[in-house]
Amino acid sequence: MNTSERKNHWNHVYDTKELKDVSWFQPKPETSLDFIHEFHVPKTSKIIDIGGGDSLLVDHLLDLGYEDLTVLDISEKAIAKAKQRLGDRAERVKWIVSDITEFKATEKYDFWHDRAAFHFLTTEEEISKYLSVAKNAVRLEGILVIGTFSESGPVKCSGLNIKQYSEKSLGEKMNRLFKKIKCITVDHITPFQTIQNFVFCSFLNPALS
Repeated sequence: MNTSERKNHWNHVYDTKELKDVSWFQPKPETSLDFIHEFHVPKTSKIIDIGGGDSLLVDHLLDLGYEDLTVLDISEKAIAKAKQRLGDRAERVKWIVSDITEFKATEKYDFWHDRAAFHFLTTEEEISKYLSVAKNAVRLEGILVIGTFSESGPVKCSGLNIKQYSEKSLGEKMNRLFKKIKCITVDHITPFQTIQNFVFCSFLNPALS
């Protein structure tokens, strides 16, 4: 699937479904927030949410007093919905419409968050592009947190094939450029009361390769 097809797919999803009608909906993204608390991410840190779209992570980070937030998503429809939901608070967030594999960062981020975007990249070329983008976008000694479907999780999402990961395989992909800190597995209960198993791993962008 090329960039144009991906964009059309996700715009259609957000055009036809409400926030609480998608499987990835979380009223409170507890695992993501736990990682942010665990690393004592300062309120002035530059945080980017990859594939954040219409998720509520940005709402919670604003509530907590974070001052430099960026949300990137391939779907302008998703971002439009998030802006509408946040109202005036949307002006406190930087919004970027881009395929992550084509993103050219203009600043360095302290904390890179990705819940369920990376696993949609199913070819080595796409994965390599993602890693290169992240390497250039995250400051030295910056943190990345990536969440994907585990090997016990679904094999598809929103009608698209995904790439499942274990702690070992996700670490091996990311360890080309980053240093693994820790991994956990968590169950996400969808709005339809089904269970999706995720693996979340944190990584460091090391000052010395």
